Parts: sequence; structure tokens; C-alpha cells
Amino acid sequence: MTDVIDLPQGTDQPEAGPAGVAAKLAAVLGADVVLTGTDVARYCRDWHGDVETDAVAVLRPRSTQGVAQAVKAAAALGLSIVPQGGNTGLVLGATPDDPAGQVVLSLERMTAIRRLDADDFSAVVEAGAVLSEFKDKVAEAGLFFPLALGAQGSCRIGGNVSTNAGGINVLRYGMTRELVLGLEVVLPDGSIFDGLSALRKDNRGIDLKQLFIGAEGTLGIVTAVAVKLLPQPDKVATALLGLNALEDAIHLYRRARRDCCDLMSAFEFMPPLAFTLAQEAIADLPMPMAAGYPAYVLMEISGSGLVDVDDLMSRFLDGVMADGLVVDGVVAASQAQARNLWLFREGMNEGQAKRGRHLRTDVSVPLSRVPDFVREAEAAIHAALPDCTCVSYGHVGDGNVHLNVLPPAELSRQEADARIYQAKTVLNAVLDGFGGSISAEHGIGRLKKPDFEARLQPVRRQLLTSIKAAIDPQGIMNPGCQLNLAGVSG
Repeated sequence: MTDVIDLPQGTDQPEAGPAGVAAKLAAVLGADVVLTGTDVARYCRDWHGDVETDAVAVLRPRSTQGVAQAVKAAAALGLSIVPQGGNTGLVLGATPDDPAGQVVLSLERMTAIRRLDADDFSAVVEAGAVLSEFKDKVAEAGLFFPLALGAQGSCRIGGNVSTNAGGINVLRYGMTRELVLGLEVVLPDGSIFDGLSALRKDNRGIDLKQLFIGAEGTLGIVTAVAVKLLPQPDKVATALLGLNALEDAIHLYRRARRDCCDLMSAFEFMPPLAFTLAQEAIADLPMPMAAGYPAYVLMEISGSGLVDVDDLMSRFLDGVMADGLVVDGVVAASQAQARNLWLFREGMNEGQAKRGRHLRTDVSVPLSRVPDFVREAEAAIHAALPDCTCVSYGHVGDGNVHLNVLPPAELSRQEADARIYQAKTVLNAVLDGFGGSISAEHGIGRLKKPDFEARLQPVRRQLLTSIKAAIDPQGIMNPGCQLNLAGVSG
């Protein structure tokens, strides 16, 4: 049984309007917790600025108990809640869509590292901690948290958990799910699930924390996370390699897995256009090698202690170049040079954004079929939309492809949106033929919900609906995200 929130008189009068409701929230939670008016705007637009909405208020509690109080107060006022971390998601999962009926609940004030245990190789961190700042603190202790994303300077741990974030290190360390040992979650009725155990082995029935990882805030609000840490990989070798074909990247990956084993931490493929896009976004970015090869691979191996990764990289490249799998390449001689190589991978995304509205996809297919999928999908899109440009890149080691489509810059917004919708339809049809997934790492959110629901098998839908109804029977947690759930109010 949860505590009852004592709201000011008149709470049952809907005619009070959003401003009146916000005032009641402030009276219960404190004026410093509740943002309204123009202060709400930055929480109500998506990462790329394509969508701008509104909300009754933004709630910014400072503690888990404060989150619980905020949830109870919002529910008592008939409001639904959109949890938000760093608001860096790409599928509108943290973007409100009911300005008069929703509040955003931001975790940005909850940033503490509650515990960091070097001997246990674990930490407990609050959900609002910025990923890069947490990683820096962990590194000061000589340890390593391997989650690595382009948005790590802005994204927050709770959002990483709620979206089961991926990133460049998945092939060695797994998705966020593999790094989570325990969770603390505020449930829709305001009760608190305390599952912050850092045990590596705990087989006491159903692993409840897994329900909330990847749920995008539809079942509760993650307020703290117990995570797995590793020894700091203080030796890193980074190489950019030119190949004759994307098919060669698959053969190269197979060799790298055999020869470098689990020391390989990243294996990314990029098209020649990546260099152009990155240089459009980052002024004076120096070219590390010729940009005339059909495909490129950015590869990294890392280790610590007695491992000599430089020698391993050298011997590996000697072998694959002798066999013709790699035509050309450059190995970073310093951390600065390695950073420069990664800037091409990261800057490519900024360059696409500078070219205007475009289709951003996050799909996965069986690893062995990545080249076939890219070839067929690009051909189908080019046939349907010959004036659009395809940019395909991604994580070879986990079959994750970002096949983006850029309409001509001179099109109107309406024309560009029509091209984007048609390109998505064409791509998804090819993807279905490969038995792939429409979301490899970004989640479903609101953006991919129609495509997700159209492909949802009846039994899986029933299971998801039953879980939602059991945990959030009033449907107040992030309604409109992931699924339209029949039988759940809200």
C-alpha cells in the first residue's frame, strides 16, 4: 500500500487547466522541482530538433523518494508521466505527445555515484549521471565502464538502461543489459523496487530487473543502477583499413575474431562518403588515408596488463594484407591519432544532420548477410528514389546497420518527409525478407511504434500487454511509447 498524496483543494476540477494543475504540483512537490512556461521547451524537443511539443510541466526531483512523490502527485492529478534522461534518444521515446495531459519527469538532478567498489568491480550510480562523467570517475579508480556512444557526453545512465543502449563496444562487452547487475525503480503506484544487488550470480527465480531494461520508461522509472566494471584497458590499438568490397569486411571480421579473440573491442564499417560527411561537419579534419576505396573498416583492439596489443595488431594486419583482404591502412601512433580516426565515424552523423532532414535507421540482420542486405536495400531505394543518397555504416560484429537516406537539400519539408516515408517503406520491405529487426539499439519509442506493431506476433503482443497491465494498470507511464495497449487505460 502506497502513501496517499495530500493535494490542495480543487484537484478534482479539470477546468483548472494546465497552469492550475502545474500550480498544484508545485504546492505538493516544491516550486524548485516543477518547471513551467518557457523553461519546459528544451525538454519537449527531440535530439535533432525535428519535433517540438509541450507538457503541463517538467518535474525534476532530487532523490528516489522525490521521484516516488512526483509519480504519486501526477497520478492523483490524472496526469501521465514521460521519464527523461539526457533526451538524446532518436525514436521520440522521451518526447511528450499530450501537452495537456503529460508531465516530463527528468532525472537530471540525480547524478550521485552511491558506491564504487574496486575489489568487487562494481558501482551503484544514480540514473541522472552523464555517461562520460561516470566513466571518467570510474577511470580515476583504475576501472572501466565499457558502454560507449556518440552521445555519451549528454546521455544519462538511466536512459541507457531504459533503452538498452548499444554503441561501438557491443561485440566485446554486449549491450547495456549485459552490464547491469541491479536496478532501483519507482513503479507507477509510487512504490520503490529495490533490486540494487551487485551479485554476479543470483538465481532466485525470475530476474525482475530485466523487465525494465529496454522498456523505455513504460513500466517504471529507473532511479539507480548497479553496474559491472572491468579492468581499465590501458593499451589500445586503432586502425583504419581500406577494402575492395563490403563483402571483404565480413571475411576480415571472421579473421579478426579468430586471431584477436576477445581483445577486439570495435569493428565498424563505413562507406567512402563518410569522409566527406565528417569533413563537412568538422572543420580541418585531416584525411588519414586515401578515400577512394569501396569500403572501410575502423578496428580497435584493447587490453591491459601483460598483453601487447600493438604487436597483435601488427601481426594481424601483416597476415590479412598479405592475403589481399586489406588493400591499404593506417594504424594510430598516438591517442590523438586514434581520436582523429574515430572523429570520422562520429562526424559522419553530424554531417548528415547538416544536410537536412533525412531517414535515420537502426536495423539488424544476420551478420553473414550484412553485405547482401546493404546491396539489396540500397538498390531498392535507388530504384524508387533515384535523387536520394544512401549512407550505410554500422557495427559489423553484431549485424547492426545504419542505412540512412538523404533527400536532396533543396526539397521542401513536405517533399523531404514524403521521400523519407517512402524510403523507410522500401527499406523495411527488404529487411523483412532478411528476417531482420527494425531496431537494433535505438529502441521503439513513438517513432517506430507503427512499424513495430505491424510486425508484432499475437502471442508476443499478449505477453507485453499482460505485463503492462499488471505493473501499470492505469497506463500512466509513458503512454504512446512502444505500443498502443488495448485494455490498459491512459
